Amino acid sequence: MSQSRNCADELARKIASREAVVGIVGMGYVGLPLAASFSKAGFKTLCFDRDRRKISAINAGRRYIRHIPAADVRAVKDAGGRGCADMRDLALADAIILAVPTPLTPQREPDISHVIEASVAVASNLRPGQLVALESTTYPGTTREVVLPFIVRTGLKVGRDVFLVYSPEREDPGRAGHGAANVPKVVGGITPRCLELAGRLYGFIVPKVVPVSSPEAAEAAKLMENIFRSVNIGLVNELKAVFAGMGIDIWEVVAAAASKPFGYMPFYPGPGPGGHCIPVDPYYLAWKAREYGQPTRFIELAGEINAAMPEYVLKRTAEELNRERKSLNGSRILVLGVAYKKDIDDVRESAGLRLFDLFIKYGARTEYHDPHVPRLPGRGPDGKELKSVSLKPAALAEYDAVVVAAAHSGVDYRLLGESARLIVDARNAMADVDAVRARVVKA
Repeated sequence: MSQSRNCADELARKIASREAVVGIVGMGYVGLPLAASFSKAGFKTLCFDRDRRKISAINAGRRYIRHIPAADVRAVKDAGGRGCADMRDLALADAIILAVPTPLTPQREPDISHVIEASVAVASNLRPGQLVALESTTYPGTTREVVLPFIVRTGLKVGRDVFLVYSPEREDPGRAGHGAANVPKVVGGITPRCLELAGRLYGFIVPKVVPVSSPEAAEAAKLMENIFRSVNIGLVNELKAVFAGMGIDIWEVVAAAASKPFGYMPFYPGPGPGGHCIPVDPYYLAWKAREYGQPTRFIELAGEINAAMPEYVLKRTAEELNRERKSLNGSRILVLGVAYKKDIDDVRESAGLRLFDLFIKYGARTEYHDPHVPRLPGRGPDGKELKSVSLKPAALAEYDAVVVAAAHSGVDYRLLGESARLIVDARNAMADVDAVRARVVKA
């Protein structure tokens, strides 16, 4: 019997019997839910991260991401898994999944340094019979051009000794019903055997595995999903400004258009998209497309429109203050919500945080409230920690404007409407609030 059949068949056997040990590199918003999913499915899971606070939390069964329940963290220990700070323990895993950050450089080009670092660690501890899967969002070609060469240098043959795939994450933080158990998973393998083994593994935690012909196709599918959202969000954000100039409520228009059962799906405006996906991922394809001399005008334009939305909300706030004969400079502003979307604690690429910084820049005396983000390190005077203020009627009445940047469900919007003077609502959070005394302006 060939070594190829030995390695593949033994790994398939381990997966089928759930004896396979799963190692996940990166315990953030993608890696931790993934670890919980495999643990709940009966797989021993090793959780790798260089942040020892996360490792300690996992080993203590303590949650450190607000929207992920402690029970999900405890599931890792319950299934025999643990947090690991020593990358040499990757040799203990039968399947290694890379869920590391892929941000942009200051020049808005892909920063795949974390992928490279993780690939080096994997290659240093690789042994026959292991499956490696990259889940980080990235440009087409990363798995083959970046990860594969590190594996090849070990002398192990991909598709015979070890197995390599790309399977993009599809997390939607804080949104119930969109976890691994509910969302199909796209998988593309370097070889058919790689694809088959990965499909068997992921089949334990997702409702459907969607195989594609190559890692490049899977990488492109992930980018297409997020570019589709970016372009449509950019469109509705542009229409928001156009309709506002005509005295038309964009939210009413979107709701009316959404009544059509075909040919339309609603996207909603806001102060600018945040998180990792929309502000970052489209630029990965735009960068790669330049290598082929292909223009990406829709991507670039949508990015420009979306990036400009915090300035649009700032301008609308300044205009409304001006109507009351107040200057933005010196006014007291409360930014309500600095997480990038409702009911999570993630501030990556947050429009609310960008708004906060813009108000400070233009001289406003600015504070924030966010029940999910109690502290902002380095944002206060002299680089000190800034704390979320409480929402009390007397305090709300003292602000010249309250700007709603994230519509957290735990906020008392009735209290806000009764107590504030001016509310600049960038999320339509006040739409269904009765008995509003404040002047509410949609932005």
